[in-house]
Amino acid sequence: MSAAALSWQQVMAWRTTRHHLDERAPAKRAAEVVTTIGGLHAQVFSSAELSLWNRIDGVAAGDLARALWDERQYVKTWAMRGTLHLLPAAEYALVQAGLSAYEHYLKPVWLRNFGVTRDELELLVATVGEALDGAPLTRTELADEVARRSGSADLGDKVRESWGAMLKPASFRGQLCFAPSSGQQVRFTRPDRWLGAIEPVEPAAALAEVVRRYLAVYGPATREDFARWWGVTPARAKALLTAIGDEATQVDVDGVTGWTLAADVDELAAAAPGRSVRLLPAFDPYVIGASRAVPELVAGDVRDRIYRPQGWISPVLLVNGRMDGVWKQERVGGRVEIRIEPFVPLPAWARRAAEQEAERLGAFLGGPPEVIWE
Repeated sequence: MSAAALSWQQVMAWRTTRHHLDERAPAKRAAEVVTTIGGLHAQVFSSAELSLWNRIDGVAAGDLARALWDERQYVKTWAMRGTLHLLPAAEYALVQAGLSAYEHYLKPVWLRNFGVTRDELELLVATVGEALDGAPLTRTELADEVARRSGSADLGDKVRESWGAMLKPASFRGQLCFAPSSGQQVRFTRPDRWLGAIEPVEPAAALAEVVRRYLAVYGPATREDFARWWGVTPARAKALLTAIGDEATQVDVDGVTGWTLAADVDELAAAAPGRSVRLLPAFDPYVIGASRAVPELVAGDVRDRIYRPQGWISPVLLVNGRMDGVWKQERVGGRVEIRIEPFVPLPAWARRAAEQEAERLGAFLGGPPEVIWE
Protein backbone atom coordinates (compact mmCIF):
# COMPACT_ATOMS: atom_id res chain seq x y z
CA MET A 1 0.00 0.00 0.00
CA SER A 2 1.40 3.41 -0.99
CA ALA A 3 2.09 6.03 1.68
CA ALA A 4 -0.46 8.75 2.26
CA ALA A 5 0.40 11.95 0.37
CA LEU A 6 0.62 15.22 2.31
CA SER A 7 2.07 18.69 1.77
CA TRP A 8 4.43 20.66 3.97
CA GLN A 9 1.74 23.34 4.20
CA GLN A 10 -0.51 20.78 5.88
CA VAL A 11 2.29 19.57 8.14
CA MET A 12 3.20 23.11 9.26
CA ALA A 13 -0.46 23.90 10.01
CA TRP A 14 -0.81 20.67 12.00
CA ARG A 15 2.42 21.14 13.95
CA THR A 16 1.47 24.72 14.76
CA THR A 17 -1.79 23.51 16.29
CA ARG A 18 -0.16 20.66 18.18
CA HIS A 19 2.40 23.11 19.61
CA HIS A 20 -0.37 25.51 20.68
CA LEU A 21 1.19 28.20 18.49
CA ASP A 22 -2.05 29.02 16.70
CA GLU A 23 -4.08 29.63 19.84
CA ARG A 24 -2.71 29.96 23.35
CA ALA A 25 -3.96 27.47 25.94
CA PRO A 26 -5.32 28.61 29.34
CA ALA A 27 -2.86 28.92 32.22
CA LYS A 28 -4.28 25.87 34.02
CA ARG A 29 -3.03 23.69 31.14
CA ALA A 30 0.59 24.87 31.30
CA ALA A 31 2.10 21.59 32.53
CA GLU A 32 -0.03 19.63 30.06
CA VAL A 33 1.25 21.73 27.17
CA VAL A 34 4.86 21.36 28.34
CA THR A 35 4.32 17.61 28.42
CA THR A 36 2.92 17.67 24.89
CA ILE A 37 5.95 19.43 23.41
CA GLY A 38 8.45 17.25 25.26
CA GLY A 39 9.58 19.72 27.91
CA LEU A 40 11.02 23.23 27.81
CA HIS A 41 14.57 23.67 26.61
CA ALA A 42 16.27 25.42 29.53
CA GLN A 43 19.86 26.12 28.50
CA VAL A 44 18.74 29.75 28.83
CA PHE A 45 15.98 30.10 31.43
CA SER A 46 14.52 33.25 29.87
CA SER A 47 14.02 31.31 26.64
CA ALA A 48 12.09 28.63 28.51
CA GLU A 49 9.87 31.37 29.92
CA LEU A 50 9.20 32.75 26.44
CA SER A 51 8.52 29.30 25.00
CA LEU A 52 5.80 28.94 27.62
CA TRP A 53 4.56 32.52 27.05
CA ASN A 54 4.14 31.77 23.34
CA ARG A 55 1.81 28.86 24.12
CA ILE A 56 -0.04 29.81 27.31
CA ASP A 57 -2.40 32.71 27.85
CA GLY A 58 -1.91 34.93 30.88
CA VAL A 59 1.66 33.92 31.72
CA ALA A 60 3.49 36.57 33.74
CA ALA A 61 7.20 37.02 34.31
CA GLY A 62 8.28 34.88 37.25
CA ASP A 63 5.44 32.36 36.93
CA LEU A 64 7.67 29.61 35.57
CA ALA A 65 10.36 30.15 38.19
CA ARG A 66 7.75 29.90 40.95
CA ALA A 67 6.23 26.78 39.42
CA LEU A 68 9.70 25.21 39.26
CA TRP A 69 11.41 26.23 42.49
CA ASP A 70 8.54 26.97 44.88
CA GLU A 71 5.79 24.62 43.74
CA ARG A 72 8.04 21.90 42.27
CA GLN A 73 5.72 21.39 39.30
CA TYR A 74 8.82 20.84 37.15
CA VAL A 75 12.22 19.20 37.35
CA LYS A 76 15.28 20.88 35.86
CA THR A 77 17.74 18.32 34.58
CA TRP A 78 19.93 17.26 31.69
CA ALA A 79 17.64 15.37 29.33
CA MET A 80 17.39 14.82 25.56
CA ARG A 81 20.70 15.30 23.75
CA GLY A 82 22.32 16.05 27.10
CA THR A 83 20.76 19.53 27.14
CA LEU A 84 19.04 21.22 30.06
CA HIS A 85 15.26 20.85 30.13
CA LEU A 86 12.35 21.56 32.42
CA LEU A 87 10.20 18.43 32.62
CA PRO A 88 6.77 18.33 34.29
CA ALA A 89 7.07 16.57 37.63
CA ALA A 90 4.36 14.08 36.68
CA GLU A 91 6.31 13.07 33.57
CA TYR A 92 9.78 12.90 35.05
CA ALA A 93 9.81 9.16 35.78
CA LEU A 94 8.82 8.28 32.22
CA VAL A 95 11.35 10.54 30.50
CA GLN A 96 14.14 9.54 32.88
CA ALA A 97 13.43 5.86 32.21
CA GLY A 98 13.86 6.53 28.50
CA LEU A 99 17.08 8.45 29.13
CA SER A 100 18.41 5.57 31.23
CA ALA A 101 18.70 3.61 27.97
CA TYR A 102 21.34 6.02 26.64
CA GLU A 103 24.58 4.19 25.87
CA HIS A 104 26.81 6.78 24.19
CA TYR A 105 28.67 7.63 27.39
CA LEU A 106 29.53 3.95 27.91
CA LYS A 107 31.38 3.65 24.60
CA PRO A 108 35.19 3.46 24.72
CA VAL A 109 35.63 6.64 22.64
CA TRP A 110 33.50 8.70 25.07
CA LEU A 111 35.31 7.28 28.08
CA ARG A 112 38.71 8.00 26.50
CA ASN A 113 37.72 11.55 25.59
CA PHE A 114 36.71 12.31 29.18
CA GLY A 115 39.54 10.42 30.80
CA VAL A 116 37.64 7.81 32.81
CA THR A 117 37.19 4.07 32.74
CA ARG A 118 33.75 2.51 32.76
CA ASP A 119 34.24 1.33 36.33
CA GLU A 120 35.23 4.84 37.40
CA LEU A 121 32.18 6.31 35.69
CA GLU A 122 29.87 3.80 37.37
CA LEU A 123 31.47 4.61 40.73
CA LEU A 124 31.06 8.33 40.11
CA VAL A 125 27.36 7.99 39.23
CA ALA A 126 26.63 5.85 42.28
CA THR A 127 28.58 8.17 44.56
CA VAL A 128 26.75 11.25 43.25
CA GLY A 129 23.46 9.58 44.18
CA GLU A 130 24.74 8.78 47.67
CA ALA A 131 26.12 12.28 48.18
CA LEU A 132 22.79 13.88 47.25
CA ASP A 133 20.80 11.87 49.80
CA GLY A 134 20.45 14.93 51.98
CA ALA A 135 20.65 18.69 51.61
CA PRO A 136 21.29 20.22 48.16
CA LEU A 137 24.96 20.68 47.29
CA THR A 138 26.84 23.16 45.12
CA ARG A 139 29.13 21.72 42.46
CA THR A 140 32.15 22.29 44.71
CA GLU A 141 30.42 20.66 47.69
CA LEU A 142 29.33 17.74 45.51
CA ALA A 143 32.84 17.32 44.14
CA ASP A 144 34.31 17.30 47.64
CA GLU A 145 31.75 14.75 48.79
CA VAL A 146 32.35 12.49 45.77
CA ALA A 147 36.08 12.60 46.42
CA ARG A 148 35.57 11.77 50.11
CA ARG A 149 33.09 8.96 49.60
CA SER A 150 34.86 7.34 46.64
CA GLY A 151 38.36 7.85 47.98
CA SER A 152 39.33 9.33 44.64
CA ALA A 153 40.43 12.96 44.33
CA ASP A 154 40.43 12.48 40.54
CA LEU A 155 36.69 11.71 40.50
CA GLY A 156 36.08 14.81 42.60
CA ASP A 157 37.99 16.83 40.02
CA LYS A 158 35.84 15.34 37.24
CA VAL A 159 32.73 16.71 38.96
CA ARG A 160 34.33 20.17 39.08
CA GLU A 161 34.88 20.26 35.31
CA SER A 162 32.72 22.70 33.33
CA TRP A 163 29.72 21.79 31.15
CA GLY A 164 28.63 18.97 33.45
CA ALA A 165 29.93 16.17 31.26
CA MET A 166 30.35 13.86 34.24
CA LEU A 167 27.06 14.89 35.81
CA LYS A 168 24.92 14.15 32.75
CA PRO A 169 25.20 10.35 33.11
CA ALA A 170 24.08 10.74 36.73
CA SER A 171 21.06 12.74 35.58
CA PHE A 172 20.21 10.11 32.92
CA ARG A 173 20.32 7.46 35.66
CA GLY A 174 17.97 9.46 37.90
CA GLN A 175 20.62 10.34 40.46
CA LEU A 176 20.75 14.10 39.99
CA CYS A 177 18.64 17.14 39.18
CA PHE A 178 18.89 20.85 39.94
CA ALA A 179 17.89 22.52 43.18
CA PRO A 180 17.42 26.27 43.76
CA SER A 181 20.71 28.12 43.44
CA SER A 182 22.52 29.60 46.43
CA GLY A 183 23.30 33.10 45.26
CA GLN A 184 25.25 32.66 42.02
CA GLN A 185 26.11 29.04 42.78
CA VAL A 186 24.14 26.25 41.12
CA ARG A 187 23.05 23.48 43.47
CA PHE A 188 22.03 19.89 42.88
CA THR A 189 19.75 17.40 44.60
CA ARG A 190 18.44 13.93 43.89
CA PRO A 191 15.11 13.65 42.04
CA ASP A 192 13.42 11.62 44.78
CA ARG A 193 14.50 14.27 47.28
CA TRP A 194 12.92 16.89 45.04
CA LEU A 195 9.69 15.09 44.16
CA GLY A 196 9.28 12.41 46.78
CA ALA A 197 9.06 8.72 45.97
CA ILE A 198 9.29 8.02 42.23
CA GLU A 199 7.60 4.97 40.75
CA PRO A 200 10.04 3.43 38.26
CA VAL A 201 9.04 2.93 34.63
CA GLU A 202 10.35 0.08 32.49
CA PRO A 203 12.79 1.61 29.93
CA ALA A 204 11.40 -0.16 26.85
CA ALA A 205 7.87 0.99 27.66
CA ALA A 206 9.18 4.50 28.31
CA LEU A 207 10.98 4.63 24.98
CA ALA A 208 7.85 3.52 23.13
CA GLU A 209 5.91 6.35 24.78
CA VAL A 210 8.68 8.84 23.96
CA VAL A 211 8.35 7.86 20.29
CA ARG A 212 4.56 8.24 20.36
CA ARG A 213 4.76 11.66 21.98
CA TYR A 214 7.45 12.86 19.60
CA LEU A 215 5.47 11.85 16.52
CA ALA A 216 2.29 13.36 17.99
CA VAL A 217 3.79 16.84 17.82
CA TYR A 218 6.90 16.74 15.56
CA GLY A 219 5.74 14.26 12.93
CA PRO A 220 5.89 13.40 10.13
CA ALA A 221 9.59 12.90 10.77
CA THR A 222 12.46 10.97 9.27
CA ARG A 223 14.61 8.68 11.34
CA GLU A 224 17.32 11.37 11.16
CA ASP A 225 14.91 13.95 12.60
CA PHE A 226 14.08 11.72 15.54
CA ALA A 227 17.72 10.72 16.00
CA ARG A 228 18.73 14.37 16.29
CA TRP A 229 15.93 15.20 18.73
CA TRP A 230 16.41 12.21 21.04
CA GLY A 231 20.20 12.15 20.71
CA VAL A 232 20.85 8.69 19.24
CA THR A 233 22.16 7.26 15.98
CA PRO A 234 19.82 7.06 12.95
CA ALA A 235 19.95 3.28 13.17
CA ARG A 236 18.84 3.34 16.80
CA ALA A 237 16.15 5.89 15.93
CA LYS A 238 14.75 3.62 13.21
CA ALA A 239 14.66 0.69 15.62
CA LEU A 240 12.69 2.77 18.12
CA LEU A 241 10.28 4.02 15.43
CA THR A 242 9.56 0.52 14.18
CA ALA A 243 9.24 -0.86 17.72
CA ILE A 244 5.76 0.64 18.13
CA GLY A 245 4.53 -1.40 15.18
CA ASP A 246 1.33 -0.40 13.41
CA GLU A 247 0.88 2.61 15.67
CA ALA A 248 3.34 4.40 13.37
CA THR A 249 3.06 4.66 9.61
CA GLN A 250 5.02 6.26 6.81
CA VAL A 251 3.60 9.13 4.77
CA ASP A 252 4.82 11.08 1.77
CA VAL A 253 5.22 14.83 2.32
CA ASP A 254 5.99 16.51 -1.00
CA GLY A 255 8.36 13.70 -1.89
CA VAL A 256 9.89 13.20 1.58
CA THR A 257 8.97 10.00 3.41
CA GLY A 258 8.41 10.45 7.12
CA TRP A 259 6.95 8.62 10.11
CA THR A 260 3.80 9.72 11.90
CA LEU A 261 1.20 8.14 14.13
CA ALA A 262 -1.40 6.27 12.11
CA ALA A 263 -4.09 7.84 14.27
CA ASP A 264 -3.00 11.33 13.12
CA VAL A 265 -3.02 10.82 9.33
CA ASP A 266 -6.61 11.98 8.80
CA GLU A 267 -6.09 15.07 10.93
CA LEU A 268 -2.88 15.87 9.04
CA ALA A 269 -4.68 15.52 5.73
CA ALA A 270 -7.41 17.90 6.88
CA ALA A 271 -5.01 20.54 8.25
CA ALA A 272 -5.09 23.95 6.55
CA PRO A 273 -3.02 27.10 7.22
CA GLY A 274 -4.62 29.75 9.38
CA ARG A 275 -3.16 33.09 10.34
CA SER A 276 -0.73 32.55 13.18
CA VAL A 277 2.38 34.56 14.04
CA ARG A 278 4.71 34.03 16.97
CA LEU A 279 8.01 35.47 18.17
CA LEU A 280 9.69 32.25 19.26
CA PRO A 281 12.71 32.59 21.55
CA ALA A 282 16.14 31.06 21.17
CA PHE A 283 16.05 27.28 21.62
CA ASP A 284 12.29 27.00 21.17
CA PRO A 285 11.18 23.34 21.00
CA TYR A 286 9.30 23.89 17.71
CA VAL A 287 12.50 25.03 16.01
CA ILE A 288 14.72 22.41 17.63
CA GLY A 289 12.37 19.60 16.57
CA ALA A 290 11.78 20.85 13.03
CA SER A 291 12.91 18.88 9.98
CA ARG A 292 16.07 20.81 9.21
CA ALA A 293 16.68 19.37 5.75
CA VAL A 294 13.29 20.54 4.42
CA PRO A 295 13.52 23.88 2.57
CA GLU A 296 9.76 24.49 2.79
CA LEU A 297 10.00 25.05 6.56
CA VAL A 298 12.39 28.00 6.24
CA ALA A 299 11.80 31.00 4.00
CA GLY A 300 14.88 30.95 1.77
CA ASP A 301 18.27 29.31 2.00
CA VAL A 302 19.04 30.82 5.40
CA ARG A 303 19.04 27.84 7.75
CA ASP A 304 22.46 28.89 9.01
CA ARG A 305 20.83 32.07 10.33
CA ILE A 306 18.68 29.89 12.61
CA TYR A 307 20.76 26.79 13.30
CA ARG A 308 24.04 28.44 14.20
CA PRO A 309 27.46 27.10 15.24
CA GLN A 310 28.01 25.41 18.60
CA GLY A 311 24.36 24.43 18.92
CA TRP A 312 22.92 27.95 19.18
CA ILE A 313 19.30 28.23 17.96
CA SER A 314 18.20 31.77 17.03
CA PRO A 315 14.91 33.44 17.99
CA VAL A 316 12.51 32.92 15.07
CA LEU A 317 9.63 34.82 13.52
CA LEU A 318 7.12 32.03 12.87
CA VAL A 319 4.34 32.66 10.33
CA ASN A 320 1.85 29.83 9.85
CA GLY A 321 4.47 27.37 11.04
CA ARG A 322 7.19 28.54 8.65
CA MET A 323 10.38 30.20 9.88
CA ASP A 324 10.03 33.51 8.06
CA GLY A 325 12.68 35.52 9.88
CA VAL A 326 14.71 36.11 13.01
CA TRP A 327 14.40 38.71 15.75
CA LYS A 328 16.16 40.00 18.82
CA GLN A 329 15.34 42.14 21.81
CA GLU A 330 17.24 44.67 23.86
CA ARG A 331 16.20 46.80 26.79
CA VAL A 332 16.95 50.44 26.04
CA GLY A 333 16.18 52.62 29.02
CA GLY A 334 12.64 51.74 30.03
CA ARG A 335 11.73 50.46 26.55
CA VAL A 336 12.03 47.01 25.00
CA GLU A 337 13.53 47.34 21.54
CA ILE A 338 12.41 44.46 19.31
CA ARG A 339 14.19 44.15 15.97
CA ILE A 340 12.52 41.84 13.44
CA GLU A 341 14.32 40.76 10.29
CA PRO A 342 12.07 38.88 7.83
CA PHE A 343 13.66 36.59 5.28
CA VAL A 344 10.93 37.35 2.74
CA PRO A 345 8.34 40.11 2.21
CA LEU A 346 5.48 39.59 4.68
CA PRO A 347 1.80 40.16 3.99
CA ALA A 348 0.28 43.09 5.84
CA TRP A 349 -1.68 40.84 8.20
CA ALA A 350 1.51 39.05 9.29
CA ARG A 351 3.31 42.32 10.02
CA ARG A 352 0.36 43.55 12.08
CA ALA A 353 0.23 40.25 13.96
CA ALA A 354 3.99 40.39 14.65
CA GLU A 355 3.60 43.90 16.06
CA GLN A 356 0.73 42.71 18.24
CA GLU A 357 2.95 39.90 19.55
CA ALA A 358 5.63 42.50 20.25
CA GLU A 359 3.10 44.48 22.29
CA ARG A 360 2.35 41.36 24.30
CA LEU A 361 6.05 40.70 24.73
CA GLY A 362 6.65 44.20 26.02
CA ALA A 363 3.90 43.73 28.59
CA PHE A 364 5.46 40.43 29.65
CA LEU A 365 8.92 41.98 29.98
CA GLY A 366 7.62 45.07 31.74
CA GLY A 367 8.44 47.79 29.24
CA PRO A 368 6.77 49.48 26.25
CA PRO A 369 8.02 47.89 23.02
CA GLU A 370 9.54 49.63 20.05
CA VAL A 371 9.36 47.48 16.92
CA ILE A 372 12.11 48.01 14.37
CA TRP A 373 11.79 46.21 11.04
CA GLU A 374 15.11 45.43 9.42
